[in-house]
Amino acid sequence: MKYTNIPNTEIKVSKLCLGSMTWGEQNTEVEGHQQLDYAFDKGINFIDTAELYSIPGRKETQGSSERIIGTWLKNHKREDLVIASKIAGPNPGLSYIRKPQQFTKKLILETVENNLTRLQTDYIDIYQLHWPDRNMNCFGKLNYKHNEKEQWDDKISELVEAMNELVEAGKIRHYGLSNEAPWGTMRHLQESSKNRLTRCKTMQNPYCLLNRSYEVGMAEVSMRENIGLLAYSPLGFGVLSGKYFNGHIPSKSRLKLFPNYARYSNKQAMFLAEKYDQLAKKNGLSLVELSLAFIEAQPFVTSTIIGATTMQQLEQNIATIDVGLTQELLLEIDEIHKLQPFPAP
Repeated sequence: MKYTNIPNTEIKVSKLCLGSMTWGEQNTEVEGHQQLDYAFDKGINFIDTAELYSIPGRKETQGSSERIIGTWLKNHKREDLVIASKIAGPNPGLSYIRKPQQFTKKLILETVENNLTRLQTDYIDIYQLHWPDRNMNCFGKLNYKHNEKEQWDDKISELVEAMNELVEAGKIRHYGLSNEAPWGTMRHLQESSKNRLTRCKTMQNPYCLLNRSYEVGMAEVSMRENIGLLAYSPLGFGVLSGKYFNGHIPSKSRLKLFPNYARYSNKQAMFLAEKYDQLAKKNGLSLVELSLAFIEAQPFVTSTIIGATTMQQLEQNIATIDVGLTQELLLEIDEIHKLQPFPAP
């Protein structure tokens, strides 16, 4: 396994992070524990979860991924692991978690206690705002449309204060953002600097061969402000495994079970995925190896969040850590990217 540090910290994390969003829905507790055992044995010490998980979000399974991690943690040394979790942002469809509302200091301080209880731990290493509470581009949106009637107050200073209070109390070690844009990221950094409070260390955003929108504005922020990307959806909901080629939809796949998760399976994305598959084969690689090695090669990436519903998928994903791409191959990837720069933002 390869390791690096969470930026501006001494926390060592594996370059692959084990995602858990299927645990409690597509995967049972036993299967979740099997994945954790295997990943830990292979050197992965970084686990990502959220109060919302499992996915798709449902009242009956909300918090199940954290609970599954919590029961596994009882038999392992907490100090050997780095755990990231999140607080869900406002969304009308998630009223079973809380009524849609803006983030507040009070809400964050209350919610983290629930995260800790489910995880059966005294602290969370990286605590993240799952998505912003204002109108902005995320979850498939690319072109920002300003809403003059938006009901939103800028309480970012209050949110940073809440994270600082949690750090001082030992409930979290650091905080991060997720599904955020350059403006919001810089506002967080501004408040941290102005008030000498804890600073955002990580950004969990989508990033893969089918979605390189992070490179437009956020990559520069990452490099200049030393904020590490925790890249999620590295295989584009499984499209970059090749299993959906030629109209094939496996019986237990996410697209078969949840057809609305079609962000990466539109015509343009499939066209590009097939081009990358041809490039991979030409270079003696699988599409999965090409896809994950591409992310690993980016200087702004701290860790890639891999998720799997089967042990075979997990084994395949972890094995890619030993794959390296030449500069020539990276340039060929860029040429294919130009054919369809934003097929699945």
